[in-house]
Amino acid sequence: MTVEELARAMGKDIDHIYEALLYTDVDLDSLEPDSVLYEDHIKLIVKKSGMKYKSAKLKEEKERENMDAVKRPPADPAVLTPRPPVVTILGHVDHGKTTLLDSLRKAQVASMEAGGITQHIGAFLVHLPSGEKITFLDTPGHVAFSAMRARGTNVTDIVILVVAAEDGVMQQTIESIQHAKNAGVPLIVAINKCDKPEADPERVKKELLAHDVVCEEFGGDVQAVNISALKGENLIVLAEATVALAEMLELKADSTGLVEGTVIESRKDKGKGPVTTAIIQRGTLRRGCVLVAGKTWAKVRFMFDENGKAVDAASPAIPVEIMGWKEVPSAGDEILEVESEQRAHEVVAWRTYVEQQEKMKREMEVIEEKQKEHRMEYEKKQQKLAHLTWRQRKAVLYKANKHLMFSKPKERTEMDKNVLSVIVKGDVDGSVEAILNILDSYDAEDECKLDIIHFGMGDISETDINLAEAFNGVVFGFSVKANDSIKQLAAKKGIKIKLHNIIYKFIEDLKDELNSRLPPFVVENTIGEASVLNIFSVTVGKSKIPVAGCRVQKGLLDKKMKFKLIRNGDVIWKGSLSSLRHHKDDVQVIRTGMDCGLSLDKHIEFSFGDEIICYEEKEVQQTTSWDPGF
Repeated sequence: MTVEELARAMGKDIDHIYEALLYTDVDLDSLEPDSVLYEDHIKLIVKKSGMKYKSAKLKEEKERENMDAVKRPPADPAVLTPRPPVVTILGHVDHGKTTLLDSLRKAQVASMEAGGITQHIGAFLVHLPSGEKITFLDTPGHVAFSAMRARGTNVTDIVILVVAAEDGVMQQTIESIQHAKNAGVPLIVAINKCDKPEADPERVKKELLAHDVVCEEFGGDVQAVNISALKGENLIVLAEATVALAEMLELKADSTGLVEGTVIESRKDKGKGPVTTAIIQRGTLRRGCVLVAGKTWAKVRFMFDENGKAVDAASPAIPVEIMGWKEVPSAGDEILEVESEQRAHEVVAWRTYVEQQEKMKREMEVIEEKQKEHRMEYEKKQQKLAHLTWRQRKAVLYKANKHLMFSKPKERTEMDKNVLSVIVKGDVDGSVEAILNILDSYDAEDECKLDIIHFGMGDISETDINLAEAFNGVVFGFSVKANDSIKQLAAKKGIKIKLHNIIYKFIEDLKDELNSRLPPFVVENTIGEASVLNIFSVTVGKSKIPVAGCRVQKGLLDKKMKFKLIRNGDVIWKGSLSSLRHHKDDVQVIRTGMDCGLSLDKHIEFSFGDEIICYEEKEVQQTTSWDPGF
């Protein structure tokens, strides 16, 4: 039973429950209205409230039957038919992956990409002059999108590793090789930009040896093709190498029976609703098919190829855009066809139930661990109070918990200045996933806490603004829009909306926000240095004031600034001067090489060789130590 449910059952407010638990072993700071209470605590609260409880047996819930949809057993080799290879193009950022695909399908994709970097995945079918078909997956080459790139290798048969001839093997090249190895997928190396004068294909092949990629000319089995994606040189040779490798792999699939596939990308389209790009792996997808993926389902209303042209059927290894989903599935989800809409409802209900059970189990483990820790702490406190009488003990506990009695639960958690609450909105599921993966690498919690209060797909909405207001947060959008009414609402509530189309600009802006939450640190700038050459004292009234006769060695001494006295490398005093004289005149400034007499605002005896430093303090904005990797 939760705190809220108990309060409702007793006809009391939540504060009453908190007060009843004041002198118990329950950690009130971590107690929320939806926190689960143990039976002995419930009995105690009821008793303290002057009520009675009655134990009743709950009906035992029957164990639910597994209603999940699963893949069919492997097909009979006799029914398998040849299918096109699914090829993923991997490689380092700006090495020419999109330009290569662009040249292969003669469409201007690179010019449309923000900042010239492919932001999310695309699946295209390329028809070669020989009549062969190849399905290409264009995965983003940026460091941020390793999750999407890893997903690309899970559905692929062949990897074309693009390496720029003038740059050689780079960070994401190594990462791409690792993805291919982990997925057990064969490689073809495409050495791009060979038309450039500084191109050195042989160096690239030698560099690849260090990562166990052995090209044919070094006695290995990896084909290497020198190309120029921009000029279209040797692309047919690359395509033929791909087809030859595909023939060796003898790629076949079962195009009959229930459909199986994988979601490559998903997004919310204003006109079409939830849309997915998928690769069919088994069966033939047709309009009217009922599909499940993750915790959502679809009755296929329309299908489109990569050019937006409607198609009636999609066979294995063919990329297709599917319309008709109830919710947006996650990229990487397995697509399975089921017999009817009723069966789809059963599958989704079962998967939701399983997820809830797992979540409850995890939460109970955390709660039990916290309660155990708190109970141990409570027992230690009780042991400390063991020597006191019960009346003295109650007085001590009352004093310790007094501040909690007069504050409401919500007021107990005070907002911390060093917290950045963010809402992340993206155009497609893959982009949001990639951004969250970067934010997962945040490791500067001790400087400023990063709290992701909400994330999702689609344009910035009024709900996002209201949520940001409640948490004093910032709304970040990636390749999404915010209409004028939303911008006006945000301005009225004082909420920042940050919109970006390029991932590294998005992260830079986020880092700036984190920096603004950090307290500034003070830097001392030295203006002048003087050394004590003589010591004497002057009488003012009845007291003697120590005076140092100094010579300025560097810079100048300005009476308005701050000063410090250094002896044998240690700072003895910090403060301001009570007087600064040149000969017998009071002065404001003493410059290099000049002699002066000075006294401090505190009575400190000088020694020969002491250093007097004149300095100013400046506040400098701290920067976060978090390095997202680019």
